[in-house]
Amino acid sequence: MESCVRNSGVMETTEPSLTRYFVPMLLLQMIAPSSEHFTVTGLQGPILAPFGGIVELSCQLSPPQNAEHMEIRWFRDRYTQPVYLYNNGKDLHVETISRYVERTELRKEAIREGKVTLRIHNVSVDDHGEYHCFFKDGDFDEEAITDVKVTATSLGIQILVHPPNTKGLLVECSTGGWFPQPQMEWRDSRGEIILPTSISHSQDTHKLFNMKMTLLLKQSSHKNVTCCLRNPVTGQEERTSIVLSDQLFPWNSVWILILSIILALLVIFIMVPSVALHRLQIPASDPHFQLDTMWLEDITVILCVLTVFITMIISFIYFKFRGILEYRIQASNISSGTLDKSTVEEEACMATLQNSET
Repeated sequence: MESCVRNSGVMETTEPSLTRYFVPMLLLQMIAPSSEHFTVTGLQGPILAPFGGIVELSCQLSPPQNAEHMEIRWFRDRYTQPVYLYNNGKDLHVETISRYVERTELRKEAIREGKVTLRIHNVSVDDHGEYHCFFKDGDFDEEAITDVKVTATSLGIQILVHPPNTKGLLVECSTGGWFPQPQMEWRDSRGEIILPTSISHSQDTHKLFNMKMTLLLKQSSHKNVTCCLRNPVTGQEERTSIVLSDQLFPWNSVWILILSIILALLVIFIMVPSVALHRLQIPASDPHFQLDTMWLEDITVILCVLTVFITMIISFIYFKFRGILEYRIQASNISSGTLDKSTVEEEACMATLQNSET
């Protein structure tokens, strides 16, 4: 009987001690969901944002849980300068950067599952870069980073052919409205790359790139050239081709004519001494025969050299004078306003442009 009493006594004293431990544990389990640790998952890879368009950036809590009572902050490189700020059910626009106030909104349709989406309207070049999606619940916080790449591709590519001069034919390709800076190159009819003479760029007020590339052609070997541009982010290509007429290379026909004249004169100067010696019928044994022959040969060489020299001087003066004259006439006409836009373009191009976009 005593042992039974002792056992029951032990049982009676043990039950209250177990209750002491179980009650706090149950309370901790009830409180735990509100401060449960989580991770934040953002969109993978760079997000392409078209210039002037809309981009959406989403992030998700894992495991999924209600985030209505949390602080949700989107920011760039500075935590204290948020792009968008939400806290405990309220959108706090006062603390956000001014340029984002009217262009951003937070989509909260799935906030009870821990998912929110930041929508940015009228994307600009300044929106290019990293965005932090920051969740804070009590003393615990976590974030995810999303990379945004702004892209802009222009559909307007112009090719201008300048009037030919002694240096050759200058072809110029220009375009604007690109971001980031595009890759630019010339290609021939076979698709092979032609090294450009120069490439330059500038940026407009919207920070979009304006590109200019030139090509100096000294011969008519490239009758079909193509100006190609490629966006390095999207890989999108735009191109414009031009067919160059033989009339744009007038110095080729001029030089052919000059060379023909030189060759004709050389033939004449070589044949004249032979004909003269034949008509004089001086015997080879005559002591003056060798002297006359050497004299005629020297005269022939001198006349040939003079012919080539004079021809080169005349050609140089011709092309130089023509280039200066064309430049002065065009400059005077433009300054006096006698040429309209279509006339200037017609005189400057002197070619038929054939545009083909891919």
